[in-house]
Amino acid sequence: MEKKKYYMTTAIAYTSGKPHIGNTYEIVLADSIARYRRFQGYDVFFQTGTDEHGQKVELKAAEKGVTPKEFVDDVAGQIKEIWDLMDTSYDKFIRTTDADHERQVQKIFKYMYDKGDIYKGSYEGLYCTPCESFWTPSQLVDGKCPDCGREVQPAQEEAYFFRMSKYADRLIHHINTHPEFIQPVSRKNEMMNNFLLPGLQDLCVSRTSFKWGIPVTFDEKHVVYVWLDALTNYITGIGYDCEGDSSEQFKKLWPADLHLIGKDIIRFHTIYWPIFLMSLDLPLPKQVFGHPWLLQGDGKMSKSKGNVLYADELVDFFGVDAVRYFVLHEMPFENDGVITWELMVERLNSELANTLGNLMNRTISMSNKYFGGVVTDTGVGAEVDEDLKATVLSTLTRANEKMDQLRVADALTEIFALFKRCNKYIDETMPWALAKDEAQKDRLATVLYNLVESICYGAALLTPFMPSTSRKILEQLNAAPRSMEEMDRFGLYPSGTKVTDQPQILFARLDVKEVLQKVEERHAAEEAAKAPTEPVVDLEPKPAISYDDFAKLQFQVGEILSCEAVPKADRLLCSQVKIGSQVRQIVSGIRSSYTPEEMVGKKVMVLVNLEPRKIRGLVSEGMLLCAEDADGKLSLLTPENEMPAGAEIC
Repeated sequence: MEKKKYYMTTAIAYTSGKPHIGNTYEIVLADSIARYRRFQGYDVFFQTGTDEHGQKVELKAAEKGVTPKEFVDDVAGQIKEIWDLMDTSYDKFIRTTDADHERQVQKIFKYMYDKGDIYKGSYEGLYCTPCESFWTPSQLVDGKCPDCGREVQPAQEEAYFFRMSKYADRLIHHINTHPEFIQPVSRKNEMMNNFLLPGLQDLCVSRTSFKWGIPVTFDEKHVVYVWLDALTNYITGIGYDCEGDSSEQFKKLWPADLHLIGKDIIRFHTIYWPIFLMSLDLPLPKQVFGHPWLLQGDGKMSKSKGNVLYADELVDFFGVDAVRYFVLHEMPFENDGVITWELMVERLNSELANTLGNLMNRTISMSNKYFGGVVTDTGVGAEVDEDLKATVLSTLTRANEKMDQLRVADALTEIFALFKRCNKYIDETMPWALAKDEAQKDRLATVLYNLVESICYGAALLTPFMPSTSRKILEQLNAAPRSMEEMDRFGLYPSGTKVTDQPQILFARLDVKEVLQKVEERHAAEEAAKAPTEPVVDLEPKPAISYDDFAKLQFQVGEILSCEAVPKADRLLCSQVKIGSQVRQIVSGIRSSYTPEEMVGKKVMVLVNLEPRKIRGLVSEGMLLCAEDADGKLSLLTPENEMPAGAEIC
């Protein structure tokens, strides 16, 4: 029997910088759904990628002194590295700079233009560069962008527009007749009440004020605006061609079963994208899910706030699967989740180390202690066993129900409820007490078998969420992975199988104070590494002198009483310097670095026993000590602390 297809996508990550853990949450969420659908027997195609055009990229590349393509190549590489680090099982990573995508976007733009859905006009409004969005004054919030809260700038330019109103009624009808189309329902209500029902304005779909975009083939001073370029990746990535030469893959996969995106871009995916598809005479995706945000403890992550957490940093402290568990488990279905270092440590210790890790350790250790590691089902049961088995076998049904609703956190909670039931079963059966009675040996064997079988069942369900941990559990229990078809019965673990001799620690407990200290030290080291290094000057060494030679030199602190420029000498200043009870005249070549006014009142270091000499007709009775950098800029040497004129420098 042929598997049923399941095509799902994420939003494509914008290549303006390294993604933080809030961005990374989406790819982990999508991966858990894709893996679970595969486990259920679907033929899954999971696409993700990067959105690489636009004014923001062009500006950031200019700041870095590189071309836009060099800039996005670097950032796209960072994004892909993090997606791979988080053990995500995407089938395709599309980039909007891919040649086949750019070619199809140009075709799509021309098709819509020829159809009359795109027309040429001009735009005058308020533009937010970070969001790449135009706004009217009435749409602003406190005079700023309603999406990101940043400043907007007046903008006026020639542009092509898409006739959104042409398809608005059709989209409203589709949303009303397909309640599953926008999830959660709160997102649907927001789109209907705030955008569709008040009436749609035509959408700007080209720009002329920057060049980093896909050129419009028939008007090359225009580039395709970001949303028409970015959103079409969901069809170009699987082989769509608007001229009728689409691939077999496209015909098999479209429409998408799920677009998974952040709640901040739900408008583009539930209004703009469906209307574009209507223009192309293509069916709409079956569902668009706008997930909430993962927030730092003090609000939405922002580099300007300095509250950004990155996946690779968290992985260094906790490991990949611990981070996966946290971001999946701590995100409610509709409301924003919160991540902090303290909360990460608490969850790792309580759920991963205690509930799961300790369960594995106790089970394997008792199996080795009492039976040399051999796990045998002797068939000596008790009433408490039936309750355990009922809990185990019902977990699949509960997890399926939650995943069908995309309640991933709740599904993960159900699986950990199974592990908690196993820990309770240990307390109920007390294997250590059974071990003291030889007559209870067969009962003890069955208790341990039930534990191992239950853990294997839970590990199979855990695979989509924590794949590495699931694999480690099964390896230690010498168990094979299980398919969905095998999850309808208890007792699949082969009786007589030997577990590992020594249990491996799945998750080590951490001390929150030690973690916070290490985090602080790491961040301090990173900031120090970013600080500009002081330039150095290397000089050709002069011949060495003896201490006696040095001792002949007399250095004292002097106070400059007055100073004048030496006429017809661009470099010279003539200073009257108080040294003890004497006042000496010293001529110095420091006019390029100091004005006469700047000199007065300074305490300086003076070589006082230098033979007097005439400079431009003026007698100079000593030398002011200066430092000189590689560019010839001079800096007078001055005492760090307050010293009287005449103090000896030794």
